[in-house]
Order: sequence, then structure tokens, then C-alpha cells
Amino acid sequence: MENSEIQNRYKKAKKRVQEEQSFYTHLSIYIVINIAITIVILQLREYIYDGYLILNLISSPILWGIFILGHGLWAFREKNGVRKLFNKSIFSEKWEQRKIKEIMDKNNPI
Repeated sequence: MENSEIQNRYKKAKKRVQEEQSFYTHLSIYIVINIAITIVILQLREYIYDGYLILNLISSPILWGIFILGHGLWAFREKNGVRKLFNKSIFSEKWEQRKIKEIMDKNNPI
């Protein structure tokens, strides 16, 4: 095995670890903030008469949770099969190479 191949594998593995670490950090912040929001709602529920404020406090964890789900699917794409989905989409390297070739052929036909 060549040294450059080992370095490439190391870089890819390090990037994957950083993506997973980023997800866990994001999830931790989500949990702490939403515990704080829940405490605020429970402490102030007698004084809050405006349903709009409560709706905002409740919708924040729901919307943020959707983004957490997307972040988790991306961070663990190798384990959950999402990788296969991205390989068939515009996010794949095959699509990118095919598109580059198509544009090059269009701009400078052989």
C-alpha cells in the first residue's frame, strides 16, 4: 500500500470522525437548550397568556429536531444506507464527473 493511499484513507477517516463529533456536539446543545426551554415554559405557564409565545417555544424544538435528524442522517450515512441514496443523486462524484465531461464536450466538441 502506498504512503499517499494511507494518507488519503486517514484523511477520510478523520473527516468522518469530525462529522460524527459535530453531530454529537449539535445534539448535546439541542438537548441542553430544549431542557432550558421546557423549564421556562413550566415556570412561566401561569404568567403566559399569549398562545403565540407558547407556540414559538414549542415549535423551536420541533423545527430544530428536523435539522438534527438531517444532520444525523448525513453524519451516519455509511451506517444507515443514505450513502446509496446520495450516490444516485446530484451529490455523488459520478454525477459530478459526468456533468464535467458533458460541459467540456459541449464547450469544446471533439
